[in-house]
Amino acid sequence: MASSDQAGQAASAAVIDPEEARRVRMRKLERTGSWLLPLLIMVAAIILWDRICVWNGIPQYILPRPGVVLDTLIKDAALLFSSLVVTLRITVLSLALAVIGGVGLSVLFTQSRFIEMSLFPFAIILQVTPIVAIFPLINIYVDDQTTKLLLCAWIVAFFPILSNTTLGLNSVDRNLIDYFKLNGATRWQTLWHLRLPAAMPYFLGGLKIAGGLALIGAVVAEFVAGTAGQSSGLASRIIEAGYRLNAPRLFAALILISVTGILIFLALSWISHLVLHRWHESALKQEH
Repeated sequence: MASSDQAGQAASAAVIDPEEARRVRMRKLERTGSWLLPLLIMVAAIILWDRICVWNGIPQYILPRPGVVLDTLIKDAALLFSSLVVTLRITVLSLALAVIGGVGLSVLFTQSRFIEMSLFPFAIILQVTPIVAIFPLINIYVDDQTTKLLLCAWIVAFFPILSNTTLGLNSVDRNLIDYFKLNGATRWQTLWHLRLPAAMPYFLGGLKIAGGLALIGAVVAEFVAGTAGQSSGLASRIIEAGYRLNAPRLFAALILISVTGILIFLALSWISHLVLHRWHESALKQEH
């Protein structure tokens, strides 16, 4: 009797709802397609690039073939990766300063509406003014070259952190704020235990935006500053390669910048997932 009951339970368990089976197949297909489709498109684009060069007989100094770019990337690895380290150092430092300044100023804004009304317009002015227009002033008042580049990259990366974090701190449920007040919580206790956790998804969203902008700011600052020499960043290698009509090195430097930007975004997305995946709805949905 027991064996027949067990067999019945096994048979019923083996029967899967068709709709649920379809959902499982779709989830597997989406997981596979999320990396397979971009990979296939990228491979197809590289093959097309190579064929265009061959079919049209395009000279190497105008548009090099992908194999030539890869060979240049390997051959000039020491020079290009040393320049990448310089650009990355500016990027990471400017992003760290943007986080410190943006979060700190956002906290001040939530503590005083008058401070927010007084200072937020200046943050907007920094954001909407092109960095190439600001750099001549920086060049006059700042002597150190690294500080110039760092300041330019910081200006570009600062606003997304400030605006997103401020939005998150101000988006807390008013009923929860009233509940904290009824229980005698101080302003700083409310900030630490309620506002900051609620603002975390907004901050992490701004951080992912600022990470790419910090890299862009570092590269643009190098272009505007016109840095040169062995200790220069990737932008200087691009300018130098352009002057010498060394298109393979130019493309290799561009690929390094693009790959670095992708890796920065993936790293910050991973950090965001680690922080949010146990409790926030945006990350929980990704797990189902």
